[in-house]
Amino acid sequence: MEELTLQVAPKYVKRYQSGFPLVQREMIVNWPKQIAEGQILRLVSPNKAFLGKAYYGKQNKGDGWVFSRKEDETLSTEFFRALLQEAVQNRQELFHDDTTTAFRLFNGEGDGLGGLTIDYYDGFLLLQWYSAGIYSYQKALLRAMFDQPFVKGIYEKKRFLREENTHDFVGGDVPEFPLLVKENGMTYATYLNDGWMTGIFLDQRNVRRRIMEEFASQKNVLNTFSYTGAFSVAALYGGALNTTSVDVAKRSVTKTSEQLVVNGFNPEEQSILVWDVFEYMKFAKRKNMLFDLVIADPPSFARTKKITFSVAKDYGTLMEELISITAPNGTIIASTNYANFSLKKFKEIISAAFKESKRTFKIRETHTLPSDFKVHPEFPEGNYLKVLILELDI
Repeated sequence: MEELTLQVAPKYVKRYQSGFPLVQREMIVNWPKQIAEGQILRLVSPNKAFLGKAYYGKQNKGDGWVFSRKEDETLSTEFFRALLQEAVQNRQELFHDDTTTAFRLFNGEGDGLGGLTIDYYDGFLLLQWYSAGIYSYQKALLRAMFDQPFVKGIYEKKRFLREENTHDFVGGDVPEFPLLVKENGMTYATYLNDGWMTGIFLDQRNVRRRIMEEFASQKNVLNTFSYTGAFSVAALYGGALNTTSVDVAKRSVTKTSEQLVVNGFNPEEQSILVWDVFEYMKFAKRKNMLFDLVIADPPSFARTKKITFSVAKDYGTLMEELISITAPNGTIIASTNYANFSLKKFKEIISAAFKESKRTFKIRETHTLPSDFKVHPEFPEGNYLKVLILELDI
């Protein structure tokens, strides 16, 4: 396939010269009527100066990604091998940490190639492809991946497809499921072959560690939007008196129970509830229930029979409800992975909710993505995670 030369509009030239990695058609003067997924793009300035090599791959963030500032570079096995070697080198501390065996190995544009992430689960890799364009280079990447001595087996998920693809084994060995991984000494049951989710969100590793180390001891804990109960596990490791995990999905009961069991906790001694979180908070309020530690990491968008929840519109309302069931001097862990919020905007929403509730707080800790979720310096939007650990004064 021949390269396609695209001219960057004058007002965007400096951005690309500074290293901006995303291709967006509104930044291009001569965007063609038709373009094939995976097409290699040669970006030039109005005076024909070379700016970078990119590939076309339509996804929600834009129309492709710059992958090199060298004119002779292409998406070959050799190129992928060099990228992977650098990514592995940057994560040597995690590779040598016996207490943690699951982490992000390659984080898209942060590691030099947008549209692709690779997660490491105790030697088994999960590749996630975000466009048909980058997926067209799958074979070249896999050749580089299977060269790595630590790779036991590989799974993939094609995120650019609307339906969940569950038959996503690529090659190597097949692990027994659940695949048990370690994180800061805790154990988590994961599944690389079961829809989009694996059983644990790896980007919350540092938050779970802080819950275990600092915030759960002798606390009555409420974990809302609890998914598989990973935060509840961390709280119990940290000495929580009890945990209540609430999620609207029916499978959350079996998933959370499994996570507790593999860590030696008895699920019957904890509360695991299938309940709409907003309905549960109303119930807790009516019953005058208060929790010492409240955790909220909702999806960006969710719909139940009674409620449609959007982080963009409804996080403030969620916070007001959480504040109302948090004990005096309690702690709230407020989290969102909504990329269109800046950290500043998130703090403003939190502050407005407290003002409405007439209670006061201070921010004990702020967390964003851990170091293995490497962020491109010219694309701060990639640092989507925002977590505030709030201590209530009264």
